[in-house]
Amino acid sequence: MDGSSTKSLTIANPSESNLTATVLDQDLRVLFLTAANSGDGISTSALALARQLSQMSSGLVLLVDASQSAHSLSQQLGLHKERGFRDLLFQRESTPALNDCIVQLPSLPFHLLPSGRHERGDHLTPEQLKPLLKELGEAYRFVVIDGDPVYSAGDTLVIATLVDGVVLVVRAEDTRWEVAQAASQRLTQAGAKLVGSIFNGRKYYMPKWLYNNL
Repeated sequence: MDGSSTKSLTIANPSESNLTATVLDQDLRVLFLTAANSGDGISTSALALARQLSQMSSGLVLLVDASQSAHSLSQQLGLHKERGFRDLLFQRESTPALNDCIVQLPSLPFHLLPSGRHERGDHLTPEQLKPLLKELGEAYRFVVIDGDPVYSAGDTLVIATLVDGVVLVVRAEDTRWEVAQAASQRLTQAGAKLVGSIFNGRKYYMPKWLYNNL
């Protein structure tokens, strides 16, 4: 699908970090973004990371919408009626092919896998997810998965433990340090590999150029 009839969405940058370089250096392929709280900017950060990886690597990048939020990326882009992630996992009859679910938007330098039409409610199992992650990892140089906050969905920990690396999104000056630390510990205790954080919505109290030279 070329996405010519879908909505456009401006990608806002999270604060600068060396996360992209870390991903490239460690040769991590499948990354999952989550947060401690709703509203911390997981989707914004996933969009920015996918764009940065597309610019800095020679292979194809896929952004997967695995969120069950009513304000998911698929909803924002008008892709909520397209087949996608949950159809590949839960549609037991006439399961679509991956290529039939991929969306390409002219405004974005990466491919998209929408959340899908399948109704919410079914919970992921490792047995369901592993084959799909393997297929995605073989088809794309990088796979960025936009997920739900740690405590808001049971699927979050399942996905987090099966990917190559997890990125914790923290909303600057909003997410309490104790809450972010508890979310980080919950992920690591479940067996997830935390590879970095994105500080979203950072406010600069001196000129930004001066921060870059500190």
